[in-house]
Amino acid sequence: MIGFPHGKINLGLSITSKRTDGFHNLETVFYPLHLRDILEIIPASSTSLILSGLPLPGNANDNLVKQAFNLLKNYYPAVGPLQIHLYKAIPTGGGLGGGSSDAASMLNLINDYFMLEIPPEKMASLALKLGSDCPFFLQSSPCYAKGRGELLEPLSVDLSAYSILLAYPETQVSTAWAFSQIHPEAAKRDMKDLVSGPVENWKDQLRNDFEIPVFRQYPVLKKIKFRLYDTGALYASMTGSGSCVYGIYRKGRIPDESVDPSFTHILLS
Repeated sequence: MIGFPHGKINLGLSITSKRTDGFHNLETVFYPLHLRDILEIIPASSTSLILSGLPLPGNANDNLVKQAFNLLKNYYPAVGPLQIHLYKAIPTGGGLGGGSSDAASMLNLINDYFMLEIPPEKMASLALKLGSDCPFFLQSSPCYAKGRGELLEPLSVDLSAYSILLAYPETQVSTAWAFSQIHPEAAKRDMKDLVSGPVENWKDQLRNDFEIPVFRQYPVLKKIKFRLYDTGALYASMTGSGSCVYGIYRKGRIPDESVDPSFTHILLS
């Protein structure tokens, strides 16, 4: 059985308060991308994880896909051993949600393969144990998110008339460090209202709170953002806590010249 975990970008991101459990409350819009990993499971005598594609740091046993398998195995003894093959196409450490998406896809695949019939509410609860944005990746539609990112409201946001250019300089930004630099405050504008308006209006209104501290520490990311605007982007932003920066262009209007040849570029039409 094969799944295709998708990436995401954040359309705006406000950190609104610090929680008593150590997490932060936030507001954002998750927008799914047609940028996908490949995840395959087949029955086996013992469970193993094979990794290919883009390199992944750390121990394979710590991978969120393996954690998702162990989580469901603990709750549902019917889950048997699997050979798992994960092909990475979504860059890691860029705020694109690839690891969380892989984990959510693994939950869905195991649920279907072993016919566990886990109710959606239970699936979302299990996904949250793996990551704050994992519940979003159980589906593939734009959502307004609150709480840790798990309180989801579907939104009718459609960027199919635009092209999205991802610029990834392979700079690693620690999410924990980025949160430590934030001074939470209530969002000044209604994010749902903002994203429902024209993309052309987002530039001066829709912001990612992480950009101020991250750009200060990693000025190359600020350079990328303004270079995207220089090449005609209608809106440009860092996604998540970084380090990937994206630009939204009118369809077919992305210039041939590279933003910077030293960066990895992914064009999503």
